[in-house]
Amino acid sequence: MGNKWLSVGAVVASIAAIGLIAAKNVEGYTPHHILNVSYDPTRELYEKIDKTFAADFTRQSGEPVAVRRSHGGSSYQARQVASGAAAADVVTLGLPSDLEGIVKRGLIDANWRERLPNGAQPYYSTLVFVVRKGNPRAVADWPDLVRGSIEVITPDPKTSGNGKLTVLAAWGSVISRGGSEADARAFLKTLFDHTPFLVPAARAAGVAFAVEKKGDVHIAWENEALREVAESRGALEIVYPSISILAEPVVAWVDRNTTRNNSLPLAKAYLEYLFTDEAQEIIAEEGYRSFKPDIAARHADRLPSLNLFRIGLIARDWGDAQQKFFAENAVVDTVYTPKPRID
Repeated sequence: MGNKWLSVGAVVASIAAIGLIAAKNVEGYTPHHILNVSYDPTRELYEKIDKTFAADFTRQSGEPVAVRRSHGGSSYQARQVASGAAAADVVTLGLPSDLEGIVKRGLIDANWRERLPNGAQPYYSTLVFVVRKGNPRAVADWPDLVRGSIEVITPDPKTSGNGKLTVLAAWGSVISRGGSEADARAFLKTLFDHTPFLVPAARAAGVAFAVEKKGDVHIAWENEALREVAESRGALEIVYPSISILAEPVVAWVDRNTTRNNSLPLAKAYLEYLFTDEAQEIIAEEGYRSFKPDIAARHADRLPSLNLFRIGLIARDWGDAQQKFFAENAVVDTVYTPKPRID
């Protein structure tokens, strides 16, 4: 099935060697299990991925497997893992800088990008706009978000990867047009002036906009926008701005926890599965952009070619962007007026 990077048979042999396969399974007990700590909008994606991975593992090994999941704002989730509050075997996070925060605490080896294909990036994404049917506020691009009394729904950049990407995409939209950093800072401040409240994570922002009908436009992960529009039965539409940011979600196994849990072979197999053709098809079906050109091309009707800038336009890399925009007294702290929180 596809191009597995590590055969299930090899994984089973490795697991048996470290004593994780029980001689006799207790009814209702799954001897092989890992915890995936992920960011907020990946709930539906990993529900499907986990089913196909578990079914394949069991079919080839005869042993049951379970993947438990935890979802929340990407930055919040990363802090939970780094502090030990969430004992993740694997992390699947929205921003490389969130994962690097765990590396700095010594839980993940510094060479994590070299251990999986494509620099440990199983897919790409971006931010788009969701508006009400007919686009009554005539929102077409980033400058339109700060017109008149328009209310913008976006998550809190202190806790959410979506919130951080909103900051970076808005800033880059100004720089890409030849604006200065002073212009970008002024635009970002005005954008926050148009946000009536902040929520801790992406899914909560979508609920506020699509279900509770708050605000005029939602700045959303592309996959979330596709889901919201599909579930709205014609009440919502997607607007693709003229430019947005190339988001680069990343994954890694958590060395300290997999060593303690004796779960490394299963955690490694799980993450390697994400890069197989079978998993990449699921990824594309769920509204994420496959790193494999042939699979991406098959889904181009739903995921069209876009003008996306890389993080290098506005910072040296993702780590530099974290310091420049989100560290204490950095850009966000100079433009961000504390908002009411809806948890």
